[in-house]
Amino acid sequence: MTDAVRRRVWILDDTAPAERRTLLGLAYRMLGSAHDAEDVVQEAYSRWYTMAEQERREIKSPIAWLSKVTSRICLDHLTSARVRREHYVGEWIPEPLRDHGAWTSAAGPVDDPADQMMLQESVSMGMLTVLETITPAERVVFVLHDVFGMPFTEIAEVAGRSPAACRQLAVSARRRLSGERARPADDVERHREVISAFRQACESGDIDALVATLDHGVVVHSDGGGKAHAALRPVVGAQKAARLFLGLLRKQPGMELSEEDVNGRPGAVIRRGGVTVVVIATETRAEVLTRVWMVVNPDKLHAWTGQGTG
Repeated sequence: MTDAVRRRVWILDDTAPAERRTLLGLAYRMLGSAHDAEDVVQEAYSRWYTMAEQERREIKSPIAWLSKVTSRICLDHLTSARVRREHYVGEWIPEPLRDHGAWTSAAGPVDDPADQMMLQESVSMGMLTVLETITPAERVVFVLHDVFGMPFTEIAEVAGRSPAACRQLAVSARRRLSGERARPADDVERHREVISAFRQACESGDIDALVATLDHGVVVHSDGGGKAHAALRPVVGAQKAARLFLGLLRKQPGMELSEEDVNGRPGAVIRRGGVTVVVIATETRAEVLTRVWMVVNPDKLHAWTGQGTG
């Protein structure tokens, strides 16, 4: 290895933790899976280290190169994932994050509060589930431009389209996401109060108190992936949702519900014998839960069971 390449690799390795967090956050927002994000980032790094010496020396910014490669891999992955999810058992919910702070890094300093808010919001379960409804190209362009601030001229290299076409994809994505992002939500402290009341009602078995924490039209999504018992379709309505929660906690002895942040927002976790079996992400409005996502697929709970990172 020449001194020039050795210096280049050293520069990449010296900043690897921060760069890797940025790339993981980029990939997670595009894929909705921490596990897949880690695989994609590993593939991007593999391509870097297997490049010819001369090619490496010509790359001025390794992190910019890695970001583009990661994004291209994600675009291919998203296209094939659409086909795979047609055979998924029940609803597919993004993988819940435990330590969301490790996934909200930007490529550089973020001084604008609005940009910082976008970084945080873009890993919320509400935003991630809506990102699932747009096309792979729209999702990649939106994440690169609106979340990470990459110019359309560079995004065009990733998407294989003109800058003008990428700009149009971003406009289309914003239009489809605007309804979700415009929805008012309670502040974090108020959200925590709702979760606390929800937990207490679940533990006491008081169905009326539990219903009081739920919006009349609350929607509960469940993801078992065919590997754990879960509702195959959304459960709608406060009474039905309350019976679902109480039934889940009563089904087996030793089930414990605790309050924990999920994807950076107040949520809850259900453990049995100290092992996480359900992760619950929530969304509130007017001091009641409006949407609930229950992830019970064990393949998506590794970060919560000590079997993986994320």
